[in-house]
Amino acid sequence: MNDMTPLVSKACARTTDVLAGVTDDQLDARTPCEKLTVRELVAHVGGLGVAFAAAARKDFGELTDSPPGDGGYQLDADWRSQYPANLASLANAWHDPAAWDGMTRVGGVDLPGEVCGMVGLTEVVVHGWDVAVATGQDYEVDDDVAGAVHAHLASFTAAGPVEGLFDAAVEIGPDATVLERAVALSGRDPRVRA
Repeated sequence: MNDMTPLVSKACARTTDVLAGVTDDQLDARTPCEKLTVRELVAHVGGLGVAFAAAARKDFGELTDSPPGDGGYQLDADWRSQYPANLASLANAWHDPAAWDGMTRVGGVDLPGEVCGMVGLTEVVVHGWDVAVATGQDYEVDDDVAGAVHAHLASFTAAGPVEGLFDAAVEIGPDATVLERAVALSGRDPRVRA
């Protein structure tokens, strides 16, 4: 088992809790992802669960070849039961040590399994935080999870914002938590609340 495997499981469980707290009247609310409503962002989380599980299994095809949001983000009618199952599937798929080895594909991009696993972890945490903020919920993860996401984002953003990844980093004070520093690196202001 890769050292990151338990972190993926914890992140998926936490984001699943946030999805359970979304009410129907919040689905059209704005989110820290300026172009996406809660409805669209929740649909994205549900879709990334399936895509990153397929990437872990090296099950190449439609799930791994399409860019995120290709055709828009449509919320499935059974999302309240299906999206938590998708996140559980993602976590379970990354329990296989082979998921972290060799090359894989997600969103139409070929990348090393270890990098893909970290991208998946980052997506689950950052978008879990997005949904929580947009719906007035708290989002906390253990420092080991937040630290892994922070390190991953720092490795990509050291030379400046990466197009298509997230926005430019937000400056944050020295007293910020590990999660707040990770969120700030993703281009979000961790002090923002719904």
